[in-house]
Amino acid sequence: MMLLLLILLAFPLPSRTFIAVIKRGTEARPHSRPYMAFIKYINQRNTWKRCGGFLVREDFVMTAAHCNGREIGVVLGAHNIKNKEETMQEIPVLQAFPHPEFNNVSGFSDIMLLKLKEKARLNSAVRTISLPQSQDWVLPHQMCSVAGWGNLVHGNSSDTLQEVDLQVQNKRACQTIFRYYNNYVNICVGNPRHMKTAAMGDSGAPLVCNNVAQGIVCLGRPRKIPMIYTRISTFVPWIHKIMNAP
Repeated sequence: MMLLLLILLAFPLPSRTFIAVIKRGTEARPHSRPYMAFIKYINQRNTWKRCGGFLVREDFVMTAAHCNGREIGVVLGAHNIKNKEETMQEIPVLQAFPHPEFNNVSGFSDIMLLKLKEKARLNSAVRTISLPQSQDWVLPHQMCSVAGWGNLVHGNSSDTLQEVDLQVQNKRACQTIFRYYNNYVNICVGNPRHMKTAAMGDSGAPLVCNNVAQGIVCLGRPRKIPMIYTRISTFVPWIHKIMNAP
């Protein structure tokens, strides 16, 4: 279950653009990741963009803060997003909660909660995924996985959910690439020897380690692997504050 990718990531300031070429990929077994959410939003240029996300409660989806826009839609229970699958649940977003300390340049606090207008109907194709505890810490060399509808080799976005196994790296591997890397809020992910990473359209997707969502696809640089993921365990108090607010 390996996805070999060659990623080219453009990082303009102050906004970001992700460009990727998938060298060879693996399609996920349909609905084998029932927590996955397909997110579409309108950016500042009035253009529809896509991101990944994941269901953490019947009424909340988690994603990256840079996937925010003036209009956001969530699709749950999807495998092929071009087909009207019976398992699909398309739910509008009632309110977006980007982390108040999110910085689009550094990637700090690149995490966002989306409160859905109605609760998702949980079934075999739509389920929540567990979040870490505050003390949980993903260690270097641990194998995890990411899935998403990112770009393929021809440059078009994938219609079907793709997946990749990734290795967590030592913080020094990212500190040599990213001047803002902070191991307290970030995870360094992707082995450059294997040329594996996430792709355009995968932003906001979860880094899953032992069936727990430990990270969020966040930030990369041109022709550079590994890349930065948001470390979810650091933000657990904020997550509970938002989700448990009256």
